[in-house]
Amino acid sequence: MPRDIEPRLLRCFLAVADELHFTRAAARLHVAQQALSRDVRRLERELGVELFVRTTRQVTPTADAERLVPYARRVLAAQDELLAAVAGGGRPLLVDVNSPGLVFERLLAQARELAPEHELMARYESGLTGAAAEIVAGRLDASFGRYAGLDAALRAGLDHLPVRYEPMAVVLPEDHPLAGLAEVPLDALAGEAVYAGAGNPRTPEWTDLARRLFAGRGIDVAPPAPLAVGAEEFRRIMAKTRTPVLAVVDFPAMPGCVLRPLVDPVPLSPVSLVWRRGLRHPALDALRTACARAAAVEGWLRRPVDGWIPAEDEQVMTGQN
Repeated sequence: MPRDIEPRLLRCFLAVADELHFTRAAARLHVAQQALSRDVRRLERELGVELFVRTTRQVTPTADAERLVPYARRVLAAQDELLAAVAGGGRPLLVDVNSPGLVFERLLAQARELAPEHELMARYESGLTGAAAEIVAGRLDASFGRYAGLDAALRAGLDHLPVRYEPMAVVLPEDHPLAGLAEVPLDALAGEAVYAGAGNPRTPEWTDLARRLFAGRGIDVAPPAPLAVGAEEFRRIMAKTRTPVLAVVDFPAMPGCVLRPLVDPVPLSPVSLVWRRGLRHPALDALRTACARAAAVEGWLRRPVDGWIPAEDEQVMTGQN
């Protein structure tokens, strides 16, 4: 029996024990399936027991595996606590706020006021799918976005706190026929191709939300286009393509453009604070508190009567899934 077991081997074992599928477990840990299988076999050799019965159709834990599960969970939880105690409170909390000018910067500022002795540093990943991969890998601590739009294997390594149903809007060239309206009925976009990040590997959850919203309404998702970074690039690309852009009501003002809320119905972007499962950091506690307070004071989690949201998003936001 070995005196020491690498925590990585226990994490691989638990992922397989939870998923009962090597491919899903590998996706959850963001490692190659061959590497995962190799680590599980190494753990079996070190312990001198067989942990899984593998067939072409299923993976079944043995009695030894079932006995190991609670011990492995306690060991890894203790390691997380140790790391948090030694380093967590002393290092900055890296928080993705997506893009400059969004409401997430305000939440970050409120968290800094709640925990002035800790450092919270903003990052700009622009897309929850991209940010979530960085969170699971340990290169980022928290982000905001549509949690239900993430792959299930990715969500397995994350926790979330519902923060807001954010009304959606459309960005239009200032001389667009719909620009003179105070609010744009969704059906008025019929026949348009609206940009919603198609082709951007960091934002597929946003493109998926757009497709669900546009389905059956005669609105197309605009094809992939180069990502415009910065107000001047946004203005230049908008002047060239004149393609409406799906956004949220807090989207910052852009030169040569107008932002108009969408109505009839009011489409909602479900926003959660997302962080790595098991992460302990005093600044994360402050950020969660800031989000919960803002949601309560500003009524961010009250859905408008005519609000639209996919059923699976509603289930996730209300804790039903």
